[in-house]
Amino acid sequence: MPKLVVFNHVSLDGYFVDGSGDMRWAHREDTEWSAFAAENAGGGGRLLMGRVTYEMMASYWPTPHARENAPIVADRMNGLPKVVFSRTLASATWTNTKLVKTDLAGEVRRMKDEPGPNLVILGSGSIVSQLAAAGLVDEYQIVVNPIALGSGRTLFETLEKRLPLELRSTRSFKNGNVVLSYAACT
Repeated sequence: MPKLVVFNHVSLDGYFVDGSGDMRWAHREDTEWSAFAAENAGGGGRLLMGRVTYEMMASYWPTPHARENAPIVADRMNGLPKVVFSRTLASATWTNTKLVKTDLAGEVRRMKDEPGPNLVILGSGSIVSQLAAAGLVDEYQIVVNPIALGSGRTLFETLEKRLPLELRSTRSFKNGNVVLSYAACT
């Protein structure tokens, strides 16, 4: 059965977006990090995202600029099946995208019960928080970026109880990023 994996960037002070909702601070490119990103783009699974992340990614990855700057990542992002969860989005036109308007947790439970590739959330803090609270996230891959923002939103801002995690691995990069992989404790 598929696992639900979260891959997200956070600042050293714990924010996934800054006070204005921006996350450009998370893009600290160098050759080592770019190779890691290309190797892991989408994790080979189905991508899950909320409206804001969908609109950001759908406006970039299908463009010639994305194909020129990161051809491997662009091919994977455009080719992978995607599910966007939104009550307000009228349609989802990015290739291989399904729009789901209701029952986030129920739909994810259904996808986890069916055979298929892993489910991967890139960004989408609001759905990460909801799915974490529902006990549906199996693994968290958190990229800690060497920057303090002072304000913003946290990945778990709506979580109402403790979420115990078990460290599985760490990897540091020359650009200062550190990837921490945690399994959800059952």
